[in-house]
Amino acid sequence: MSVEEHAVVAKPRPFWVAGKAESSEDTFQVRHPYDGTEVAAVSVPSPDQVERAVAAATAVAKEFRSTPAHVRATALDHVSAALAERIEEVAETITAENGKPLKWAEVEVHRAVSTFRFAAEEARRHVGELQRLDTDPGGEGRLGVIRRRPRGPVLAVAPFNFPLNLVAHKVAPALAVGAPVIVKPASATPLSALLLGEILAETDLPEGAFSVLPVRGSAMSTLVEDPRLPVISFTGSTGVGWGIMDSAPRKHVVMELGSNSAAIVCPDWTDLDLAAERIATFGNYQAGQSCIAVQRVIVHRSVAGDFVPKLVAAVEALRTGDPHDPEVEVGPLIDEDNAERVAGWIAEAEAAGAKVLTGGTRDGATVAPTVLADVPADAKVCREEVFGPVLVVSTVDSVEEAFEQANSTDYGLQAGVFTRDVQLAFRAAAELEVGGVVIGDVPSYRADQMPYGGVKGSGTGREGIRSAMDDFTEEQTMVLSDLPL
Repeated sequence: MSVEEHAVVAKPRPFWVAGKAESSEDTFQVRHPYDGTEVAAVSVPSPDQVERAVAAATAVAKEFRSTPAHVRATALDHVSAALAERIEEVAETITAENGKPLKWAEVEVHRAVSTFRFAAEEARRHVGELQRLDTDPGGEGRLGVIRRRPRGPVLAVAPFNFPLNLVAHKVAPALAVGAPVIVKPASATPLSALLLGEILAETDLPEGAFSVLPVRGSAMSTLVEDPRLPVISFTGSTGVGWGIMDSAPRKHVVMELGSNSAAIVCPDWTDLDLAAERIATFGNYQAGQSCIAVQRVIVHRSVAGDFVPKLVAAVEALRTGDPHDPEVEVGPLIDEDNAERVAGWIAEAEAAGAKVLTGGTRDGATVAPTVLADVPADAKVCREEVFGPVLVVSTVDSVEEAFEQANSTDYGLQAGVFTRDVQLAFRAAAELEVGGVVIGDVPSYRADQMPYGGVKGSGTGREGIRSAMDDFTEEQTMVLSDLPL
């Protein structure tokens, strides 16, 4: 299916205020990253509409937190089932607004289906714990009941790279614990979130339980600073994330930020074809626009001579082009400005002595998958998050040197280590300054039901359903007295 034939109709899209569809006279255009064609016009909420959304979330918060678990779980189950029934439509929407190849857009929809299903399951069992207090004489006959209660309405600020599932990562756990949620989708990719609002409106959630507001400009600051939204969940760039935290110092701010993920190929790893294929694919599969995309490839010298040509061949085998083509694996970046930035970083590295083993060219918003070698350690493509289809290969003489190089960045989200040595695997987990270590593979899949996040500059919290539910709630302890324990 070509871009001209894609199923997304360019029509005005409403937003959602307290569960109701609304529009305004102010609109902006969503354009296809691949060729710049108009995908849709999106209404921008007025200040009055934003105020009504926040007021409704505040008004319903007490009622919603006491909603029976089965009501919240049923709503989440409905969203999961509805997404599953509309996979093709939703995937086309993601591809049209984001430029993500259709094959990966379909994967994202399947993950969102699971995300809401996991949240429905957790809503039924997120009950807290009991604690005996008679371990001390003064506590005889006493029992502690520890429950998790919502902190209050959640402001969910989502990025463009996973316009459906990273919204789901915030909406699903918030609704699971009974916290109203206001979604601010990325300006470049609001359509998936608006479609999700349409599905949420089919449920029996109380009015005010959710809003989807594609605000722009100063309206974002208004939401961040509003004291009625005590929780902010943000996924996106490091600079914006820390700016939000500075603007809301008294709020509970949960952030998942940048990364510069490394893949380490150890001397005991024999299946070099597998390592090359996995690194090539998951360094480029979203045009590198993923916080877990491999950026640095650190190879032991004993295998580098065989491995590097295999990696280059695997990267060159990736098909680029129209993201609506089901065979395409690498599409455009989100816009031409970002493509120019990535191409500029490649050029800077080349000017400093780096070798371009493949790629390095740009056509509009599309950057050819690129492999660089002999890159100076202080180059941007080594030290910062390129967020583009670029792999930087370096050779080391020891595992110690590999770990030291992997840690030489301001980000610590995930790392992949290709080894079959169990002791080395545990050593990697102990020494690598990252939030997650993948053994025998690359960071390629976010286990939506598990804690997910990083250390150093990669954020302040954890994504994953249960982790987000804990972040959106706080412990409340009730002590029962005079019990026959």
